[in-house]
Amino acid sequence: MFKKSILENGLKIITLSDKNTQAVTVLVLVKTGSKYEKKEKNGISHFLEHMFFKGTKKRPSLSAVAEALDKVGGIYNAFTSEDFTGFFAKVDSSHFDLALDWVSDILLNPLFPEKEIEKERGVIIEEINMYYDNPMSYVQILWPQLLYGDQPAGWPIAGTKESVSKISREDLIDYFKTHYLSKNTLICLSGNFKEKEGLEKVKKYFSKIRVGEPAKKPPVLENQKKPNLLFHFRETEQTHFCLGTRAYNLFHPKKYALEVLGVILGGMFSSRLSVIFRDKLGIAYYIHSEVESNPDTGFLVTIAGVDAKNFEKAIKIILKEYKKISEEKVPQKELKKAKDYLKGKLALSLETSDAKASFYGLQEILKGEILTPEQIFQKIEKVNQKDIQEVARDIFRPDKLNLAFVGPFKEGKRFEKLLKI
Repeated sequence: MFKKSILENGLKIITLSDKNTQAVTVLVLVKTGSKYEKKEKNGISHFLEHMFFKGTKKRPSLSAVAEALDKVGGIYNAFTSEDFTGFFAKVDSSHFDLALDWVSDILLNPLFPEKEIEKERGVIIEEINMYYDNPMSYVQILWPQLLYGDQPAGWPIAGTKESVSKISREDLIDYFKTHYLSKNTLICLSGNFKEKEGLEKVKKYFSKIRVGEPAKKPPVLENQKKPNLLFHFRETEQTHFCLGTRAYNLFHPKKYALEVLGVILGGMFSSRLSVIFRDKLGIAYYIHSEVESNPDTGFLVTIAGVDAKNFEKAIKIILKEYKKISEEKVPQKELKKAKDYLKGKLALSLETSDAKASFYGLQEILKGEILTPEQIFQKIEKVNQKDIQEVARDIFRPDKLNLAFVGPFKEGKRFEKLLKI
């Protein structure tokens, strides 16, 4: 069972003590990401995440930072999203102090050497090039751009080559001081440790965390009134696309019904769209539907890659299935399978200390509320046929439809005409 504590300086701590594992994970989540950025500094959250590994006073180089955990077989990484940035270290429980010392050191004592900033700028630009060169990746950068346009929610997490090229050391330090504050930070300890001892260790290692009032995230503006389309011409054999709708944020009462709906459509190998595209027609290697719910945004999207000659056919099939699930009740057997899939997948995903840390930590950083797996199972189980149909009718409407694609098409008007349900 988890325990949540808040220190006097506003630092939040979640402890998940488990004697049935050899490992312990220290996960630090900071409430900042690309949705908190200004356009001219787009990508700074991600850039800063990279720079924390470039040296501290105690470990003055990338190799020194890496070697500290490498020499004990530790697993460590970091990640940036629209709403949060995370850092973790997973080690054998005998190295618990080392993990805490390492994570606190890179976050509280970074050097941000000018020489390393220039080198990492090149690394990040190559990362951006990698996404751009891969149509399957690039279409998923176009998708939020299509939904949210020229505002933080629509900008790429990694930034653009132009914006990354202009971010200075002073910009990074200012962003660090503005966002990496005690009230903006959550520390999650998961694995084989003593709870009381773990709390005391966090107080010790994070005692020097900066205190202050964090910058607020600007609101996301949504004003779609008709079907929208965004495409990028590329001489490829396949067309990679995202076809979906605006949906619900994390706090919406129908969020779990939306997740079940997504699974029925394309969340499993035996889902409707997978069966049609792979088993019946053989026109796609990959196709799946995803549901994403964030604190202020949400969508359901079907992502696939097909031969360019089958692109129009693929759009029509998916829209037909969207319409069908809006008009016809999902059979009880299919509904039960989707709910059991979600519950089983969640249960299996929580086998490790790092997975548990993420499960509980992300709920707290994004919602300020933590549900146990059992509580989530109950919410999933309550979803009924009527809920699925109501959600489908609500989201599968022309004024919420969006299509982004990368492929050998120089104009999109013919596909725009298809976007109707």
